Amino acid sequence: MAGSWQAKAQAGGMLLALLGWVSSCVTTIVPLWKSLSLDLNELEVWTMGLWQVCIAHEEGAVECRAHGSFLALPPELRVSRLLMCLSNGLGLLGALLAAAGLEGWRSCQDRPGLKQRLLLAGAAAFGVAALATLAPVSWVAYNTVLDFWDDTVPDIVPRWEFGEATFLGWFAGAFLAAGGLLLACSACSARAATPPAPACRQPPTPRGVAGGHHPHPKNADLVI
Repeated sequence: MAGSWQAKAQAGGMLLALLGWVSSCVTTIVPLWKSLSLDLNELEVWTMGLWQVCIAHEEGAVECRAHGSFLALPPELRVSRLLMCLSNGLGLLGALLAAAGLEGWRSCQDRPGLKQRLLLAGAAAFGVAALATLAPVSWVAYNTVLDFWDDTVPDIVPRWEFGEATFLGWFAGAFLAAGGLLLACSACSARAATPPAPACRQPPTPRGVAGGHHPHPKNADLVI
């Protein structure tokens, strides 16, 4: 029963982590971190991402333009680029490490300790990737809320709102964290269930034999 639970936990954790990693990659690419609707021109919808700004027209045409200089970007977008790329790389690394540590994977079958360490390393990589995803998404969302409720800006000025990628990033971070936690729990339970190797003990050697002398029987037959 323990092995069956561990296999199911590993499969579920790997599935959640991979889903979170793919969602994090999509969040990094799509220009949907912020959206802006103009009251004067409701036929256009502006969207912004980490790499470009797009304008969607009513007839279905979409025009995108890449951001200018990296140094000209707001601090949250610059840091978000770096953290999201770091999250994608850590997610890939975690997938490779955790896959080698799964019970169904044939590699290192004769070394269960190594497989458990690989699984724990993959879980840790997924956990750090979750933090690297949640931090920039939450930072951008926080600044969006501050700008939206800024009283110093006139009401007639359009304001940015949350885009679809913001919610996708939150889900991605949650999936990565949940997957890494499941993998870590399964690795720890497998380590606790593995019995320790028995110690090699040699039988005690009689003192007389060790010294080169043979013991004399107490009731020896007398030779007449």
